Order: sequence, then C-alpha cells, then structure tokens
Amino acid sequence: MAGRQDELVREQVVVTRLYDRLDELRATTRERLAEVRREGPSGSPQNRSERDAFATLYADRVAQLDAVEDRLAFGRLDLDGGEVRYVGRLGLADDEHRTLLTDWRAPAAQAFYRATALHPDGVRRRRHVVTTGRAVTGFEDEVLDLDAVTDGIEVSSLSGEGALLASLATRRTGRMADIVATIQGEQDRIVRDDLGGALVVQGGPGTGKTAVALHRAAYLLYAHRRVLERSGVLLVGPSRAFLRYIDQVLPSLGETGVVSTTVAELLPGLRADGVDEGPVAEIKGRLLWRSAIHRAVRARERVPAQDVPVRVDGVDLEIRRRDVREAISRARRTHKPHNEARATFVREMLARLVDQYRERTDSELSDHDVAVLNEDLRADRDVRVAVNLAWFPLTPEKLVADLWAKPHRLSEAAPELTPAERRLLRRSPDAPWTESDVPLLDEAAELLGVDDSVARAEARAAEAQRASELEYARSVLESTGAGGGMVDAETLAARFAESGPVLTTAERAASDRSWTYGHVVVDEAQELSPMAWHAIVRRVPSRSLTIVGDVAQTSSAAGASSWPDALDSVLRDGWRLSELTVSYRTPAAVADAAQRVATAAGLPVSPLTAARDVPDALEIDRVADPVGTAARRAADLAREYVAADGSGRVAIIATQDTVAALRTRVAAAITDVLGPAESARLAGQRPEDAQVVVTSPREAKGLEYDAVVLVEPVDVAAGPGRWGDLYVAMTRPTQRLVVLHARDLPTGFVHGG
Repeated sequence: MAGRQDELVREQVVVTRLYDRLDELRATTRERLAEVRREGPSGSPQNRSERDAFATLYADRVAQLDAVEDRLAFGRLDLDGGEVRYVGRLGLADDEHRTLLTDWRAPAAQAFYRATALHPDGVRRRRHVVTTGRAVTGFEDEVLDLDAVTDGIEVSSLSGEGALLASLATRRTGRMADIVATIQGEQDRIVRDDLGGALVVQGGPGTGKTAVALHRAAYLLYAHRRVLERSGVLLVGPSRAFLRYIDQVLPSLGETGVVSTTVAELLPGLRADGVDEGPVAEIKGRLLWRSAIHRAVRARERVPAQDVPVRVDGVDLEIRRRDVREAISRARRTHKPHNEARATFVREMLARLVDQYRERTDSELSDHDVAVLNEDLRADRDVRVAVNLAWFPLTPEKLVADLWAKPHRLSEAAPELTPAERRLLRRSPDAPWTESDVPLLDEAAELLGVDDSVARAEARAAEAQRASELEYARSVLESTGAGGGMVDAETLAARFAESGPVLTTAERAASDRSWTYGHVVVDEAQELSPMAWHAIVRRVPSRSLTIVGDVAQTSSAAGASSWPDALDSVLRDGWRLSELTVSYRTPAAVADAAQRVATAAGLPVSPLTAARDVPDALEIDRVADPVGTAARRAADLAREYVAADGSGRVAIIATQDTVAALRTRVAAAITDVLGPAESARLAGQRPEDAQVVVTSPREAKGLEYDAVVLVEPVDVAAGPGRWGDLYVAMTRPTQRLVVLHARDLPTGFVHGG
C-alpha cells in the first residue's frame, strides 16, 4: 500500500504542474484577446480585418484551453529508454519548448493506444491516470514488458491489471511461462482484430474480457479515428454501476466521442427504472414484437365503419370510406414511418374533399381559392376528428402503453401470445417503464418516426429565431456604425448563432435516437434479449461490433444460452468468435469451485485455466445465521483489504430481498470493528467509489472486489437468475471468497461433493 500511495503522490505532482501550465496559457491568451479588443474598430479596412482575425484566433484558443479542464492528462507511457511521456487532451510545453503533455492525436502518443504485450512499441508500462477535478484519485497499470517487473518497476507500485499480471511474472517458469504467453497472445489477437464485422469475445470469469474490450476500443479509435471521431463509439454495459466502474479506463479513449449507456438508457429522455419479473422480461424479449409493433402501428391506420358527413362553408361533404382507403394506400406506398407518411394521407384527403367541394358547388377554383379552402378544411373540427381517427399521430410511449393497458390492442397486435401470456403483460398506463420495454419502444419509434406537425412547429420557431437574430444584428450595426461596409447583418447574425455551445460527438449522439455509430462495444452481452440485439444493431449499420460476454453467466430470462442463438438472427454469418481461456483475476481455488458448480448445474461453461494461486482464497463456513454473520465477516475483511487511500474493495453478495437488512448491519459492524472515524469515511463515499458494498448478483455483474462474502448460495441459486447468478457471485473476488451457509451447499462447492 505504501508503494501505491507514493505513486499517487508522484502523479499528483505531475498533474498539478500540468494544470499550472494550463492556467498560465489561459491567462496569457485572455490578455492578448483583451488587448486586441481594446484597439476598437479603427484604422484601415485591412487593419480591422487583421484585428478581427486575431480576435477570432485568441477566442478560439481560449475556448480550446477551457474545454480541457476535465481529465487534462489521462495517460502515461514508461518507455524502454527510461523516458516518461504523459498523454492528454492537448499538447503542452514549457517556456523552453520542452514537452510536458503529448496530445493524444500526435504520433508520439500512438503507443498509448496501439501497444500490446506482443507488440510493445518500446513501452514497458502503460498507465491510465484517474482524476476527479484536478486531483489524482487512482491509476490502472498495464505492464507490457514483464521483465521490467524485476528490472526497475516494483510490484508494490502497480495497480489493477498490471499488479495481477506482475504477480504471475515473478513465477514465470515452466507451466507459468506458457500461461503468460497464452494471456498475451489472446489479448493481442483481440485488440488488433479488424474493425469490420462483429467480434465476439467469449471468456469465463476473471479472463479480463472487459479490459481487453476497452483496449480494443482505444486501439480502434486511434487507428481509425478519422471515421470514428465523426460517428463515435457506443459502449453498452449491464448497469450504471458497471459503467461507473469502467469509467476509470475511458479517459484513455481520448476526446473521440464515446457514449456509454445501458439498454434501459438507450432512448434519450426516457426513464426506464422499473423491473420486470423473469417471465415478463422473457416474453418482451422475443422477436415476435418486431411484427407485433408493426401490426399495432397499422391498426392505427384505419378506414371508418361508414362515411362521415361534414359541413364546410355551408357545403355538405363526406369523408368517404373509399377515399380514406385509397389515401391510406397512397401514404403507405411512400414507405415512410407512420407519423411522416401522415402528411401524405392528409394531403390526399384534403385534395379529395376539395374535389367534392368543386363538384357540389359546380365552381371553378383558383389556386388561391384552393389554398384558402385547404386551410378551412384543416381548421374544421369535424374534418380534423375524422382524419385523426383514420390516421392519428402517435408517440412510441402511447403505442406501447396501450398494448399493456388495453387487452384488445395487445390481442390484435400479438395473436401469437397465449391468453396467459397476455395477462402477464397487463399493467396500468401510468406504470414505470422497464428495461425490457425499451427495445419495444425503440422499434415503435423506428416505425412511427417523428410527428411532422412537431417538426413543422420547430421549423417555424427556428425561422422566427433567425429573423429575430437578423433584426438584432441590424440594430447593432446601425447603433454602433461598426460595420463600416465590411460586415453585413447576415454575417453578424451567423456569428451570433455560431457563438453558442459546441456539442461534442458524444453529446450529439447521446441526444439523438437515430444516431448511427462507427463501432459498438457490448459488455455482458449474454444478458441481451433478441429484441435488445435488434435495437443495438440498428445503431451500427456497418455491423462493426465488439461483443463481450460469457453465456455461462447469463442470469436474465431473456438472455442467451449460446452465441449462435443470440446473434444469427441479427448478424447472420457476419460475426466471428475469439476466446479468452486463462483466468488471471480469480484465484485458482475460487475459479475451480465455480467451474464445478456451474458444470454440475448444466451451464455452458468455457474451458478455463486458473493462473493465480492465492493462499486461503476460499473459505466455506457453516453457520447458524449466515445473514447475521455476514456483516461481521465483511467488517473483518475490510480491516484487511480496505485502505484509507481509497484502494481495496469488499462486497457482501446476497439475494435482493436481504440486501437492505444487511446494509444496516454492515454499517454497525464496521463501526464496531474499524471505529467511528473509519465508518464515517466509508459511509460518506460516493456509490461509485464505495469500498464496502452490499449487493445482489445482478448488481455485481461485471464488477470485481478484493474480497467477497457470499451469503447462502442455495438461496442465490433459487433466485431470478438461478445458477447464472450463483456463478457470477462466486467469481467476483480477486483475493478471497468467504461462503456462509446454514443449509447444504449446491453440488460442486467441495471437491467430490
């Protein structure tokens, strides 16, 4: 711990120096901008033009310097020759022009993204520096040259991936040498695989799937940044807690647009925090909803049961059934989404009503007369009602909510479902949205499109805003005389419009449901339902994906039991499989026990070699009260593994219905064992930084801890995710697993048992 703390202090010194230099450049640039502005609009036209050019240059530089406040420096390279190179969001040099920080886009930063253990590119160690504001809060290491562990790099100074692999490097003889070579080869092959197509990374617990996937994303972002920085990369994880956990690696992806999300957050502006029980989630995950949603949309395009009389300007007209039928057919032939095709339907209906009016009044109508009549028809209440009943503008939320709340809507849309299945789906229209609703809402959004009336209103508002800005620009020029014939009002107004906040690729992508990405990374991908896969693949037309998971760890009722079952329907033969076979994070005793339990339960476990032997890694205790004992054991483990510098993590994993009670007990136990001061420090931590947590297997998915207390395994295996949840819970620790049980253990926990 002392070595790691010393490293944190050293990194803080460097980062502070970089921010000091950034502040100096900001002050200097602002002063130069102020000087240029103080000169005023005087002098010859050429002088004024030069002044404006310098003002723009300095203003843009100030904006650039202000934009890099967050995560200014995020990486460090230790090179073979002893040089240390820091990588960040822009380049910085001192007054002597010596490089302090290398821009991530510069050739000198290439190794930070492209180097692997088999192709180290002169790098001994790559470090991801984690900052909060201007404070260094942690770091993650990768040792690319394991010989360096015994030649200048101390194991005690390493963190994360580097520390785990370094522990293997000290025993790199015989079988261990082969294991290390296997790890390096598998990781290199995945990181450097082609951008095209879908790469599936299958690996058991502790094989480093997530780390390799993120390294691959970083590699691709650098190697193909001209493509990916425009379109961005989408990272999909199983939970927000998981995304916060891996965020410590994301700074290494540079400024390129990376959007991280869960399936529940896939639709901008939609909050989906409800939970569906297993059977309901499974039903909603079926592919039948692609045709069911289509039928639900078509059901809102309907011919009235009889002709509808209307009276406009004293003339009796009819909304004729045959006219509605033909107008619907014409609108559908546009192949536009429902809300967009509605404009064609309305135009057709109005044209037919105008023809009726002409026939019944026996009058010639000029273009002006037709335009006025069209407006009268649009404004007439009876006409509006009849047209809307035939083709009503819809939102995805309204369409899907009606399926769950109105049995006849669900019956006509999904006749494939049994009556019992339809009853399971029934709920009130104001019930919260769930994660399994989101792919259906996405399908509805795709088929409905945008309500054109909203788009027209937005266009009118934008035009009004533009006119207002132009009028303001004219008033500025007239009152100040600043134009001098060199700048007109239109140019000045455009400058006003451009002066607003500039959104990054990630910000634009995250707010746009229809955004298409250059590459998508899906972690814990085995949990996705068939409908969720369609929602994901819709966002990457190139079908360029990195898909990471382990089908043996599937806990969702809608998830995958095999990759062909999950992917063939959406990717056909456009995917390839690569496997990670060495578990170097999970201690051998824990990994072996988990493999035995999973195999006995019939899970599709992958071949796995456990590389790390950790003394006393697996402790199994039969106790009278597992829940009551767990809190004290967690407090004891916290005393052993949790440090005041923020390192070390301990978790209690139990069924969801015991989590709340356990949290209260853990807080009391920590106060008793570690004292009030340490208890207060731990209680005050943010959820993403918490060093002691009580969690369910679902919430722990994809995460890892130094030590885990697993409470009553047989109850975990009886929960919603059953054996997949137990397999996940058993394989979260990197140092020790303590199993507390009162009832008999599932088969496989003990050798021969």
